[in-house]
Amino acid sequence: MPTSTTPPRRVYRLMPTYKDFRTFVFSDAALQRIKRWQRTGLLEDLPQEVDGHWNGDPSERLTDFPSGFTGGPVLSRRIVDALTGELAPAGRFVPVRVDGEETGDYVFYLVEAVADCLDAQRSSKPKRATGHIKQSVFRPDALPCELPAFRVPELPKVVYWNGWAADRLGELVGDDLETRLVWSEDPSLKPHPDPMGF
Repeated sequence: MPTSTTPPRRVYRLMPTYKDFRTFVFSDAALQRIKRWQRTGLLEDLPQEVDGHWNGDPSERLTDFPSGFTGGPVLSRRIVDALTGELAPAGRFVPVRVDGEETGDYVFYLVEAVADCLDAQRSSKPKRATGHIKQSVFRPDALPCELPAFRVPELPKVVYWNGWAADRLGELVGDDLETRLVWSEDPSLKPHPDPMGF
């Protein structure tokens, strides 16, 4: 958790590095359910499970952070067991079914926390086709620093990560995790030119 000695506030997008491991691909139906709930916030739209399949050579290894979906990560049980107390305040863990089977090895981290902290005047305009904001700027006084991750009302289908949580996941996942800086109050830290791109 952040303390008085933590570094300046930072916000990240997290994604796998797409190296020599298999990635998780959500089914179209799962993506629709997640995005519908993120848009409506209604309890009846809340996904109870998500499904998909592994992409890549079956001989390649699996990883702890196998999906680059901007709406939330798939996490290994190892990561969830290590970080449950730190991740739980911002959301819930939804079972993942791979090719129709739930093994318990992976969960989808459904981020429920929404914070009105985006500085719309200083952020880039949302892209017409996708609604994505290429460069997001946050209001430091409104940033939910105590939470590991959050979404914003202007773009509810994207999960942002606070710096301390990105650091913790980086420690556990290692080189399989890419952390793209979206914003920092420290002007010497340069944001990624297109943090939500692939």
